[in-house]
Amino acid sequence: MLIVSLALRDLFRDRLFLLCNVAVMVGVLVPLLILFGVKNGVYSTLIGRMMADPASLQIDSQGNAELTEARIAPLRAWPEVAFVTPKVRSQFDYVTVHHAGPGVSLREALLIPSGAGDPNLPPGLVLGPDEVAVSAGLAQQMQIATGDTVDLVTQAETRPKQLRLPMTVRAVLPETVSAGRSVLAPFATLETVEAFYDAYALPEHGITEGRPLADRVATYAGVRIYARRLEDLGPLQQRVETALGLATSARSRDVAMLLGLGRNLDLALGLTTALACCGLAAALLFGFWSDAMRKRGTLAALAMLGLPARALALLPLVQALATALIGIAVSFLLYALAARIATRMFGAGLEAEGSIARISPAQGGAIILAILGLVLVSATLSAWAAQRVDPARTLREGA
Repeated sequence: MLIVSLALRDLFRDRLFLLCNVAVMVGVLVPLLILFGVKNGVYSTLIGRMMADPASLQIDSQGNAELTEARIAPLRAWPEVAFVTPKVRSQFDYVTVHHAGPGVSLREALLIPSGAGDPNLPPGLVLGPDEVAVSAGLAQQMQIATGDTVDLVTQAETRPKQLRLPMTVRAVLPETVSAGRSVLAPFATLETVEAFYDAYALPEHGITEGRPLADRVATYAGVRIYARRLEDLGPLQQRVETALGLATSARSRDVAMLLGLGRNLDLALGLTTALACCGLAAALLFGFWSDAMRKRGTLAALAMLGLPARALALLPLVQALATALIGIAVSFLLYALAARIATRMFGAGLEAEGSIARISPAQGGAIILAILGLVLVSATLSAWAAQRVDPARTLREGA
């Protein structure tokens, strides 16, 4: 404790040396913190917006194929797959939505298959057999609210009667998830619609004429797949095309460009940080060493009073640690101020309460530890010089 007290008292007595070293640290750290924070903030916003749109993770088969559940089932077990649903033939994708409410009573809408784990649905929501989720556009036009009842109506020239499926609206989807007029329904609902068009009897829906539904062999026109992560999208698309022998469409190029941008930014920031840290380490190293040389007389006097060489070596290390803590505190304070100003000036379009510059607590802790390590390593030369002070020779030369 004595050496710590002596070191701190000496450090704050010689304020000019302290201010110079703190200024050097702040001059290097604040620009780096701002660059790192802005990179995190802007890139996180881009990734967040892409992740908020499930279409960014979607892979769609092209054309009309004849897939069976036996060919589709293995895809569900792939670790990079978040959700899989078969697709019915494209001519059966649309239904007429009827709503007995104050808004428009009839609207044509796209019927989209859904199920448990569908990223288009709110987290944890599972649609029941007679439940649907509707897009924000359809809900606004027809004034549909959660809990309302709507009818999905289809008709075919070859069928004497319409198919009417009463459904309860379980959720209204945000505009970022589903644009236009669309209805998400369990896949069994789409199979019922397709069976209706294929002239099968559906007694539970009041349609008794037609072929027995038990004779129907289910085949699907394609498949819709969602990747778990953006990084999985490109490789998964290639794997699906190889496994099913189908052409697919996905936003793989856009995702790859964004991920490549992140890697390039990391590389540029890493190189800039390495160069800046080398310069900071050199400046601190010579600063601490010159201070130790300047105080040789004081160190010699302390040695003559009985302080061991190990205690003398601790003196510059304690001062370096105190300098680092002050420099870190000032740097983060100025970074927070700069981030707030930058957000006000350039943060239009960010999420609510978002910041254009972001450093997480874990990242901040890692940065602080790295800076402390760099400063302590820079102070080792001065600690070595302090430990090797010869009291008799130094005092004799000083006399």
